[in-house]
Amino acid sequence: MTVNAIATAAYIIAALLFILALAGLSKHESAKNGLTYGIIGMALALLATGAVVINDATGGVGSGGGLAIVLMLCGVVVGALIGLQRARVVEMTGMPELIAMLHSFVGLAAVLIGWAGHRETVVVHLGEGYPQSLWNIHNAEIAIGIFIGAVTFTGSIVANLKLSAKIKSAPLMLLGKNAINIGSLIVFAALTGVYIVLDRHETGVSGTVVLALLTAVALFLGWHLVMSIGGGDMPVVVSMLNSYSGWAAAASGFLLNNDLLIVTGALVGSSGAYLSYIMCQAMNRSFISVIAGGFGIEAPAAKGEEEQGEIHEIKADSAAELLAGANSVVITPGYGMATAQAQHAVAELTKQLRAKGVEVRFGVHPVAGRLPGHMNVLLAEAKVPYDIVLEMDEINDDLASTDVVLVIGANDTVNPAASEDPSSPIAGMPVLTVWEAKDVIVFKRSMAAGYAGVQNPLFFRDNTQMLFGDAKDKVEEIVAALNR
Repeated sequence: MTVNAIATAAYIIAALLFILALAGLSKHESAKNGLTYGIIGMALALLATGAVVINDATGGVGSGGGLAIVLMLCGVVVGALIGLQRARVVEMTGMPELIAMLHSFVGLAAVLIGWAGHRETVVVHLGEGYPQSLWNIHNAEIAIGIFIGAVTFTGSIVANLKLSAKIKSAPLMLLGKNAINIGSLIVFAALTGVYIVLDRHETGVSGTVVLALLTAVALFLGWHLVMSIGGGDMPVVVSMLNSYSGWAAAASGFLLNNDLLIVTGALVGSSGAYLSYIMCQAMNRSFISVIAGGFGIEAPAAKGEEEQGEIHEIKADSAAELLAGANSVVITPGYGMATAQAQHAVAELTKQLRAKGVEVRFGVHPVAGRLPGHMNVLLAEAKVPYDIVLEMDEINDDLASTDVVLVIGANDTVNPAASEDPSSPIAGMPVLTVWEAKDVIVFKRSMAAGYAGVQNPLFFRDNTQMLFGDAKDKVEEIVAALNR
């Protein structure tokens, strides 16, 4: 049995493991198994690919083959060490921007693979002896792969910078931004056609110039698409960039004639697109406008910070008394819980209240945090029972009969303006209707607006009380008061 045949069999097994990984990650209870399947599948894919490269490099290529093996092993070792180091030190609050950066690597790889395919076409003259249609398809693969990769690359870098607050999260509003996006797509299509025709007949110099222009257009479009999207919509953007990275990998698979890359890229691309569609529904956004970068208009920050009434403040001891006398409590976490690393304190509070006979459940908005499933991961890390962690649609109908709702670090996902103010930038976005509960306690460091830059009328409701300070410290104070 040849090395290539064994590698093909390994690729099939790896693809099946990736499918099992996606299925496992769809539920809390099977998430660990899903992660294990994914790790095994990727390890198997790397070993099989390495074996193919070594076999090809030692098959009469000579000294160049040895250099190729050394470069491949160096790349694998350096990449693995960097990945392990970043995974070890990254905080959960930094996961969204890390993932965005990883997406940029996939996009950059697709661009480099596309250019390598172009160089191979020019130097080796792959068109000689090939049917005209195959030549056209090959060059179209190069152009499309580079375009998707370049859009993913710059878009992911902008997402990383916005999520890490290194640039402003407010959307960039260039004059005629929609025309710019549409025009970029038209230019891409035209350049692709020109590239196919030119590179079929010329020595490659003209084709190289056209491909360079195409790459520049794609890099600009990726930058502009994400710059035009506001901070409140970034969770959807990260999910969509995940989809783009999958399609970029699939495009690379076609160029490299690698079946596993095609299958894996298609899995990531389609699942990421579907997740983005679900999140768009959760935020009342148009899926098409996500792709086009046409949403994300935010209220000015200054307006968002204006107070809209009188607030009612509460201390930790009083909050503990209110919780101890409640029959039902719902906790709605948000990014502030992640920032304060309060998940373990919240888990302990949950344990204490349940021990006193209080029914405690969690209401998690689909886009809470900066990443799909961000809050679920934090709560699972703190060993909060899966059966009391409910999605927005599962908990919203029960909030009106709930005694106390604790809003811990959430803001935009519990903002009544979404359903009550048609002029609000988040108008129409489904939110957790926490204000319907008997009492609401909001944990916040200050009265600053949320990530979308919109003030929250919830803070000024008669049944809302504000508990200011670090969420972890305040939850621990409540736990201490309950134990006294």
